[in-house]
Amino acid sequence: MCGRFALWNPPGTISRIFKVSVPLDLSPRYNIAPSQKILTIRQQADQPREAVYCQWGLIPEWARDATIGYNLINARAESVSSKPAFKAAFRSQRCLIPASGFYEWKEANNSKQPFLVLPEADDLFALAGLWNTWTDPQTNTAIATCAILTTEANSKLQGLHHRMPVIVNSSYFVRWLDPSVSDAADLDPIMQPCSPDTISYQPVSPTVNDTRNEDESLIEPVKAQGHLF
Repeated sequence: MCGRFALWNPPGTISRIFKVSVPLDLSPRYNIAPSQKILTIRQQADQPREAVYCQWGLIPEWARDATIGYNLINARAESVSSKPAFKAAFRSQRCLIPASGFYEWKEANNSKQPFLVLPEADDLFALAGLWNTWTDPQTNTAIATCAILTTEANSKLQGLHHRMPVIVNSSYFVRWLDPSVSDAADLDPIMQPCSPDTISYQPVSPTVNDTRNEDESLIEPVKAQGHLF
């Protein structure tokens, strides 16, 4: 799964890579967690590409209340086109989620060592996502929500976790965001594990475990605890 990530690249870099204007209030984040607002890149029918904030945890249109979003932070690429919670968004409401890196945890010695996964060469990751706007029936308030797609881990990450986020190559940005592309066969090539050569990872401090911690020290490499590999 993907349950925590970071985005610290400057707005200019994000604008250049995704060819979109970025909100002026964007600030570096080092410990982004579910239920928080995250930056997403999307394109609605007959509209230009846009960067908007969505609450992490997708709430389907048919949901009676918002609590379902806590269980829908990730969507499995293998079943996203058929799962009731995700299939409508998958057809026409896909997005990209900029990430400077994401975290995974490795169990060892009765504890978990966090690792930060980073792009090997590119400035940042483009994680595949879905978005939806849910209207609270009690307050009539519209809430923009999203989920991150996951796939099988590639050979480099298998030692950390059996799943990883779907990382979209820039050559697929247009196809992934195009709401007129709805055939799963056209999108399947995008939802494969990225090449092992495009990522690296490093152990980081367990202070990232607490979502209240939010500073640059979280991404600094540390010595891993115990014998992990």
